[in-house]
Order: sequence, then structure tokens, then C-alpha cells
Amino acid sequence: MADPVEPVLRKLKKPRQIQDFLDDHIEYNSAVTCYSPLLVIRNGRAHCMEGAMFAAAALRRLGHEPLIVDLLAVRDDDHVLAVFRENGCWGAIAKSNYAGLRFRSPVYRTIRELAMSYFEHYYNPKGEKTLRGYSRPVNLSRFDGLNWMTCSEEIWDVPTYLCTVRHSPVLPAPASRYWMDQRLYEAGRVGIKE
Repeated sequence: MADPVEPVLRKLKKPRQIQDFLDDHIEYNSAVTCYSPLLVIRNGRAHCMEGAMFAAAALRRLGHEPLIVDLLAVRDDDHVLAVFRENGCWGAIAKSNYAGLRFRSPVYRTIRELAMSYFEHYYNPKGEKTLRGYSRPVNLSRFDGLNWMTCSEEIWDVPTYLCTVRHSPVLPAPASRYWMDQRLYEAGRVGIKE
């Protein structure tokens, strides 16, 4: 059987096109799965971990290292980004059902700056801002022996590894609770299927 990953990736020539593909052609996956990029294409759905691995595979084809960053949350799910550099600055691609947790143009000088750009948009259903930390970029080439890009089974080794990586805090400790402005809260949830 032909590999369906390569023909899809071949069409995605810029980071923004990768984000658009995730937004326009891949449904949000609310199931507890960990699809490889192959399974994302086959199933037509992805959550943030799966979307980040897909985007990292697509970025790799464009000559970038396949890097992901884990954003650590309290009273909420973590969020995973595929990150890339252009002209010395960081950008990100992400799958989310929250509007503000997706693409970032490559204008951030550090991973910390990039992570902080998500703070105002990272909140739980109660409206509490929940971002508390970020990992260093993890190069998915460390999982090449598992064929992470084309594996026909779920690839749980990647999120398991992310749980072991040190995270840097985004707020001084002890952090208090921060709450969303109602308009920003509603705007960020546009398109969420409950």
C-alpha cells in the first residue's frame, strides 16, 4: 500500500500552509489517542499532540528540525506545539479547538517569548488562565527508530517522553489565579463543538 503521508506533505510548502491544512482538513480529535502523522491523515482528525507531530513531520520535509514544545498547565490539559525558526526567530504550528492556541508567526527571539504569547489565550472552560510552564524544544528525530512519522499504530512514546522533560515556569512562584476577560473568553471558543 502506498504511503499517504508524503503526497500530503509535498503540497505543504510553508509553515502557514501546514497550519491551514490542520485547520481546514483535520477535525479536532477529543478521543484519548496518540496518532502518528500517518494516522492523522488516515483518520482526518488530531488533537494538539497529534497535530504537533504532524506539523513537525511537515516542517522536517521543508528542511526544519522536527521540534515540539510542551506547554504545561494547571487545572487544564497541556498543549503541544510544533516549533520552527526563520531568520533566527521562533514560530509555532498547533492544533486546538481554542482559536488563540494555534499558529504563531516566527517573530519570537526565544522559546520563552513564544510560550508567553500563549498566556492570554490559554484558559480552561471556567475562564481561568492556566499556562504555567514550557519545555525546551524536543527533537522528534530521537524517535526515528520507532518510525514516528509513518507508524500505523499509536505512538505513545512521544507524550510519555514529554512528561519527563524539565519545564521552565512562566510565572513567579507562588502564582495566583488569573481570569479571562469575558469577550476574549467567548472569542477564543468560536468554533468549539460541545
